[in-house]
Amino acid sequence: MMKKAKPPVQKNETLTVTIEDLTHDGAGVAKVDGYALFVPNALPGESVDIKVVKANKGYGFARLLEINVESSARVKPPCPIFDRCGGCQIQHLAQHAQRSYKQKQVKDVLARIANQPDVPVETTIGMDEPWNYRNKAQVPVASQHGKFVAGFYAKRSHTIVDMDTCPIQEEANDHAVQVVKRLAKQYGITPYNEDKHSGCLRHIVTRVGKVTGQVMVVLVTKDKKLPHQAALIREIREHVPEVVSIVHNMNAARTNVIFGEETHILWGESHVYDELLGIRFAISARSFYQVNHAQTERLYRQALAYAELTGTETVIDAYCGIGTLTLCLAKQAKHVYGVEIVPEAITDAKYNAKMNHIENVDFVVGEAEKVMPWWYAQGIRPDVIVVDPPRKGCDEALLQAMVAMKPKRIVYVSCNPGTLARDIKLLSEEGGYKVDVVQPVDMFPQTTHVECVAKLTLM
Repeated sequence: MMKKAKPPVQKNETLTVTIEDLTHDGAGVAKVDGYALFVPNALPGESVDIKVVKANKGYGFARLLEINVESSARVKPPCPIFDRCGGCQIQHLAQHAQRSYKQKQVKDVLARIANQPDVPVETTIGMDEPWNYRNKAQVPVASQHGKFVAGFYAKRSHTIVDMDTCPIQEEANDHAVQVVKRLAKQYGITPYNEDKHSGCLRHIVTRVGKVTGQVMVVLVTKDKKLPHQAALIREIREHVPEVVSIVHNMNAARTNVIFGEETHILWGESHVYDELLGIRFAISARSFYQVNHAQTERLYRQALAYAELTGTETVIDAYCGIGTLTLCLAKQAKHVYGVEIVPEAITDAKYNAKMNHIENVDFVVGEAEKVMPWWYAQGIRPDVIVVDPPRKGCDEALLQAMVAMKPKRIVYVSCNPGTLARDIKLLSEEGGYKVDVVQPVDMFPQTTHVECVAKLTLM
């Protein structure tokens, strides 16, 4: 019997290595006799001392001990908890290098997964000021060592790193979160205990309209009753003057999902308002809305350019959400059909269309892969299909429905290059679509995430 090959490194061994690359989650990659070691916080080109913490058969993990030769792209992270918090992964990488890294991510997955190494991938569109951009904060709450904490999870754990401010959050979100945190302590509202499924307050969620400045505060609890409700409403209104909506959401399930199904408006409006490309949108507590206003406008302009609309086209927008991109498309198309599985989002989408006096749209609740064949049976023949799916990408049945409808162009907006490449492979091989170009957009500076817009043309 052949002996299993041992890795060329051992746990607890210390080594000096050169970092060659970055993984999709921002860890440095070193090679020892061809064996990959992943080293968080190390950058390409650096010579570093490391300690091996895990040695699997095909790859291992190591801890950075010391940097001997530093990368010219290394910068000092401005966040004091960057090394512990899991919210950002690459604050230590200069902006130009972040954009290059994200462009390379997209190129690599298109070559590896879609088998299309020659697709043109444009230079990543970045931000002039890549800080304080997030218009939504979702902050978990807990008790740790008897202390009330609210912050983001540490890397690869469910331990909360307590925080006062976050440099990628809108300042209005930071302020609102800190007000609620202080009030919860003041009134003795018990934080949720994930292990015991006890306690009351689970999450503090805040939203801010970039253009309007309006703030929504959502208190997510395990229990149906919110203790000291009247006092909380009064004090939030006093200390967060921009607030226009205070909402209570109940989530009694043992789950990592933030929101439950039951939501009540405690005070004020049911929505906050914002504007994208001159169109006004109402955003409710559970609606999906892109978190980076400036980059969303750049992303949508690119999607519109790739759609090549002249005013005569019929367009389908799958995963339409509250109609943000749908209504932008409707300004340039003959008619747009939007489909979305979340009923509340479609209610918001219809309201947004009416509010903006846009009449050449229809919105339907349902699964796109089921609704689109029904539309086809009704005689609807789209010239362009736009998809903007979640991270898991498009359902295969939806891809097959698109192939069957044979639109001239598909505009694919993606928040996950890996699933974009997987879906491009099917659309190319089974649908006869050619990928003309892919444009990365840095929607999430300081993190490893990258958004893309791909233009596909029927051959």
